[in-house]
Amino acid sequence: MKVSVIGAGTMGNGIAHVFAMKGFEVNLVDVSQQQIDKALATISKNLDRQIAKNSMTEDEKRSTLSRIKTFNVVGDGVKDSDLIVEAATENVDLKLMIFSQLDGAAKPEAILASNTSSISITKIGAATKRPDKVIGMHFMNPVPVMKLVEVIRGYATSDETAKTVMDFSKKLDKVPV
Repeated sequence: MKVSVIGAGTMGNGIAHVFAMKGFEVNLVDVSQQQIDKALATISKNLDRQIAKNSMTEDEKRSTLSRIKTFNVVGDGVKDSDLIVEAATENVDLKLMIFSQLDGAAKPEAILASNTSSISITKIGAATKRPDKVIGMHFMNPVPVMKLVEVIRGYATSDETAKTVMDFSKKLDKVPV
């Protein structure tokens, strides 16, 4: 399973970290190369912290980092992904634009998730032609530490999409609610 994370800020780099650590191939996408570089440095530093706590080895760190690929163009970063988690700034117009873009660039069966904490998933789903595959997947900060993932259905979110995201969350050793 391939995962894309849109946005390399605090939440996006934490989400990419956790997915990569659990063995998923991750495409980290941000329009700013500077933000991507900062995100990779943060992930590396956080993995070093795990090594210091004896919860990870140097080899596991290298392996985790090798599973993260970076992209500055959304279409390139999402085209082969099964799950896309948007973690951009909490701005409704920005998120609607991103989801419209994701809808056109991602394969038809891909699930589009938002890390939003306040914007309607139904509204976000309406910006796509696949509202049944749009869902909220709200991680808590700091993502590598916090166990909770809030899974939010939109009006049109399918049972299959909800079950898949709940299962993904459990594979991350998270507690989905």
